[in-house]
Parts: sequence; C-alpha cells; structure tokens
Amino acid sequence: MAGDTKERILDSSGELFRRQGYMGTGVKEILAEAGAPFGSLYHHFPGGKAELGAETVRRSGFLYGLLLGEFAGPEVELAAGIRAFFAGAAETLVETGYADACPIATVALETSSTDEGLRRACADVFSAWIEGGTERFAMAGIPRPRARTLVIQMLAALEGAFVLSRALRSTEPIELAGEASVAAIQAALDR
Repeated sequence: MAGDTKERILDSSGELFRRQGYMGTGVKEILAEAGAPFGSLYHHFPGGKAELGAETVRRSGFLYGLLLGEFAGPEVELAAGIRAFFAGAAETLVETGYADACPIATVALETSSTDEGLRRACADVFSAWIEGGTERFAMAGIPRPRARTLVIQMLAALEGAFVLSRALRSTEPIELAGEASVAAIQAALDR
C-alpha cells in the first residue's frame, strides 16, 4: 500500500506540473488529487516538494521518453515516425484544451535559475532524450554527430512549439516544427 501511495503522489504531481507548472501547484493540491494524507508526502519525500519535484521530473521524463519509441521505434521509418510523433503532440494539445504539453519544459522554465536540484533533474531528462534520440537516428543511418544535432534541433523546436501553441491556442506551431524536423531528418537520410 505504501508504494501505491507514493505512485499516486507521483502520478498526481506529474499531471498537475504538466498542466499548472511546478510553482502553480501546491503540496495540498497534489495530496488531495492523490487521495493521500498530508504526512505521506514527507514520509515518501523527506526533502518535501523539491524532492518530489525532482523525482516527478525524472519519472515523467522517462515515461515521455518512451513515446518516441512508440512512434519511431526501429521497425518504423524514422521520418514517418517523427511526423506521427508531432501529429500526436498536436492532437493531445487540442484534446486537452492546450493544457497538456511537456512537463519537463514547464518545470525547467520555472525553476532552472532558482533551484539547482530541479535544474539538474530537467537536464538529466533532456540529456537522456538527446542520447536516446541520437541512438535511434544513428540506427536509421544518420552519422552520430549529425544525428545528435538533429535531435537537439527537434527537441528545441518541439519545446518552443509547445509554448507557442499553448499561448496561441493553435496547433500551427507544432505542425510547422514537425514539418521542419521531418524535412531535416529526411535530408539527412537522403545523403
């Protein structure tokens, strides 16, 4: 049961951070959403909200990292998979009223200048995504240095597009970022 409570707290904090950000989400709100007693936070996360935040970022980052594999696994043509990945991101934004975007970017924007532990957690996630994406792009035949560059460009385009799409309430930024990423990937594959 204790593990179940911790998982509920992590699930709730991940959901709330993605929608409201780290700063906009209170501990009481997380615990209410999780159906967990107040003391359970400090039982499972002795460092309080900061520890919970760092663990949530790493966990959410791992789960989001799995999405690339779902859309662009080794059995899928890379450019087509990336196109589907961006289309899925746009669809999720619309379905959630532009509330669900990347929880890592949301937390990174809020805390990277003020909280070293959360900055490190966000950096660890982004680094893992870059390395995983580089490996996948290299498996498709793109030389590793170019693959890494393309992955960083793609992630930067995606994260920036999330910000613009949420503010504009439009999928146009995500769609354009996806088109640009796919074009660059296809050009690298054609070489």
